[in-house]
Amino acid sequence: MAGRGETVKAENAEAEAIITRIEHKSRKIESLLKQSSANWIVVHRAIMAIKDVDALFSALDPEYYDILMKYLYRGLSTGDRPTCDQCLRIHEKLTEKAGMGCILRSLADTVNTV
Repeated sequence: MAGRGETVKAENAEAEAIITRIEHKSRKIESLLKQSSANWIVVHRAIMAIKDVDALFSALDPEYYDILMKYLYRGLSTGDRPTCDQCLRIHEKLTEKAGMGCILRSLADTVNTV
């Protein structure tokens, strides 16, 4: 019987360790979601403040086109009419400037989400 008690204790300790790891991962995920949401708020304000789209592209380094495209799709997903209108205006110009590859790269990248 003593062997059975030790087995139960070991299983309980293992279960507690798993629960601790899950709780730690949950806090980490929650923190990342809050950070992502905070980033979106700042980018949304910047997107909505753009008046001259052509001037935006003359000032923006082409290496950031894919990231901008991801944020435009994030804006389109909100369903908010003014946000969607602005994102579509910028999307049109960005597609002219960066090409279809920009769209494909932003949609295919599942690692660096915004």
